[in-house]
Amino acid sequence: MNEPTVQRVVATPAAIALVEKLKAEHGAVLFHQSGGCCDGSAPMLFPVDEFIVGGSDVKLGELVGVSFYMSESQFEYWQHTQLIIDCVPGNGGMFSLEGPTGLRFLTRSRLFSDAEHAWLSTHPVERAA
Repeated sequence: MNEPTVQRVVATPAAIALVEKLKAEHGAVLFHQSGGCCDGSAPMLFPVDEFIVGGSDVKLGELVGVSFYMSESQFEYWQHTQLIIDCVPGNGGMFSLEGPTGLRFLTRSRLFSDAEHAWLSTHPVERAA
């Protein structure tokens, strides 16, 4: 029997549809959430060849084949929660690919259960190279 896994990041059907649309338009993309001020605290989608993942970033997982990274300092605040990537009407991050669509990505969250937290404590995040 396979051990159940816990995903640190998931997406709503609306966010998945937007990611798939943007992948079709732009090719390989990645998510990054830095935790900086203004747009930096929102999940932003970039073409893979236009964003350099830094040594202080961690990979939380993948959404429909798209890697999701977060700054390590921001992860310290979010590590006890599952990130739920959604999209809502509005203006996205200035540099994020969804900007012209009239939609923006948004992070919602929920606390992990004790059992999920125990599993995650034995499965650390990947550090970016």
